[in-house]
Amino acid sequence: MKTRITELFGIERPIIQGGMHYVGFAELAAAVSNAGGLGIITALTQPSPARLAAEIAKAHTMTSKPFGVNLTFLPAVNSPDYPGYIDAIIEGGVKIVETAGNNPQKWMPRLKENGIKVIHKCTAVRHALKAESIGCDAVSVDGFECGGHPGEDDVPNMILLPRAAEALTIPFVASGGMADGRSLVAALALGAEGMNMGTRFIATKEAPVHQNVKDAIVKASELDTRLIMRSLRNTERVLANAGVERVLEKERALGAALTFEDIRAEVAGIYPRVMQQGEAELGAWSCGMVAGLINDVPTVQELMDRIMAEAETLIRQRLMGLLG
Repeated sequence: MKTRITELFGIERPIIQGGMHYVGFAELAAAVSNAGGLGIITALTQPSPARLAAEIAKAHTMTSKPFGVNLTFLPAVNSPDYPGYIDAIIEGGVKIVETAGNNPQKWMPRLKENGIKVIHKCTAVRHALKAESIGCDAVSVDGFECGGHPGEDDVPNMILLPRAAEALTIPFVASGGMADGRSLVAALALGAEGMNMGTRFIATKEAPVHQNVKDAIVKASELDTRLIMRSLRNTERVLANAGVERVLEKERALGAALTFEDIRAEVAGIYPRVMQQGEAELGAWSCGMVAGLINDVPTVQELMDRIMAEAETLIRQRLMGLLG
């Protein structure tokens, strides 16, 4: 399947694995790239630029196909060593970067002068237009359904994607609620050039996370996510569990007086224990409403083949058949 996204990134299938904390390691990124999509290593999961460089080198031993690196720019007092991480990306020969979080404009000249294509994650059309204006090559448009941070506008993809298609000239992919061939065909119909999947890729055999996490996603329905930190205007969609219920209780009790310190125990630094040790009830970890569409844990290759077969069948038999 050829779209502007497959042409831009040199991939065979218009499917991108989103950068995910303590999920986006070389094993998963390489598996996605080998299956024809674009795998993504998550930079800030690595504790230093040197460790990121090692992870990139590892991925090169596992795939000869294009893969990217996610670099999230955080509004932190003590910022990560962003120049060091960018050096590791450049020296590692990575030519695709997924940026997220704060505006990446400060870092664009260094990335572009080294021939790196940039796709920026956005939750609003105005943010996508800003990304286009600063020279991003593409954007990932995240609807309200997505796991992680959906922004504060609460616009679902059925509206957000066609609005993006109306406004943008650069290509974009749909993110949030993407799981199967139906998702891909719908995203294309609404104007996207492909799709970005996060939660669906966690529930694959190659995802280097504890089986408890995969089992929790398979067990969950579309009703089993929660929105936390709304009063802090840092909304995050997470899987419902005991730790998340403690967060919500504090939010209800404290209201507008809530501070991050009140919920730190349930939201800060828990990913290693959740993803690697399997303490799935410990606290807040990102999960999309799409969990309701996830019923198995296939290999990445099996998943990607299935998605493309479903998409082709939908287009050829269902949609073309409607025209008589």
